[in-house]
Amino acid sequence: MKTRIAALAAAVTFVGAVTASPAIADPVPGSPNRFYASCAVDLLGVPVSCLETDEEHATHICQYVLTAFGVGLDCIQR
Repeated sequence: MKTRIAALAAAVTFVGAVTASPAIADPVPGSPNRFYASCAVDLLGVPVSCLETDEEHATHICQYVLTAFGVGLDCIQR
């Protein structure tokens, strides 16, 4: 029962995070769940400190994903 409640809470959080994305982020054409972002990259090549932005200033294309730790970002470099 606790697992079901936790799964439901995670799903609600995920949906809330996706619908709460700022209007300044340009969506990627043909993919409503992805948006442009500007991210710093650490020494291992992993994007960190991502901010949603317009297409012109973007360094990555990101989307929200549900992970074991909660809602996270999945980003690829442009």
